[in-house]
Amino acid sequence: MIINFQVERIEYSKHWVGKQKSKKKDITNDAIEFAIKNSETLKDKYWKVAFNAVSKIPPSGRTLKVVYKRMNQKVFIITAYWLD
Repeated sequence: MIINFQVERIEYSKHWVGKQKSKKKDITNDAIEFAIKNSETLKDKYWKVAFNAVSKIPPSGRTLKVVYKRMNQKVFIITAYWLD
């Protein structure tokens, strides 16, 4: 199921800003937005209110997974990481 929606505002969790963003400098805001817009909406296995976005990011071809929550037109990023 592919759901296209407009991402007006992206917010980041304290976990992402405080710990993960400094360790994963190659994951940019553009890559996160690209993954959310161009992937299927998948329910998270452990969190009932969270979704997963899994997408290949050009030009590197690496696969990025983003765990996020949707609230109206706002997207709340929990974490993001490379699968390969």
